[in-house]
Amino acid sequence: MLDELRELYQEVILDHGKNPRNFRHPDDANRSAHGYNPMCGDTLFIYLTLDEEGVITDCAFKGKGCAISLASASLMTQTLKGLTEQQARALFERFHWLCTHDEPPEEDAVELDPEALERLEVLSGVRDFPVRVKCATLAWHTMTAALDGQQEVSTE
Repeated sequence: MLDELRELYQEVILDHGKNPRNFRHPDDANRSAHGYNPMCGDTLFIYLTLDEEGVITDCAFKGKGCAISLASASLMTQTLKGLTEQQARALFERFHWLCTHDEPPEEDAVELDPEALERLEVLSGVRDFPVRVKCATLAWHTMTAALDGQQEVSTE
């Protein structure tokens, strides 16, 4: 069963890596940032459109990188639409935890969508390969940089 689950996760990662969703530059983006992983050369541009209430109405990306980096960006853009800035930051914290810890985290300060967490769990296997954690979290670090008004971020 565990091998079948890993195989499924590999299929999801490969699908999003080869056919990334939201791979575009939206004209109405009002936040953006460039992220770079010098360890492997992954480079991503994250584009966010936030409305006046701070809700992410659109999220997209452009760039190049390994399958994990692109899959993570693709999954992230699908997951963030409709979330507030606070929820997006909380989801990043939980995602980062999934990628770096074996044990479950304590309660989240902000209520998170269980289905979104389940979709992101596909990338949690990177915790067994520490160098790949930076690939999986690059899009997320870049997203928070965009929310913070930073133009550039690096995984270094």
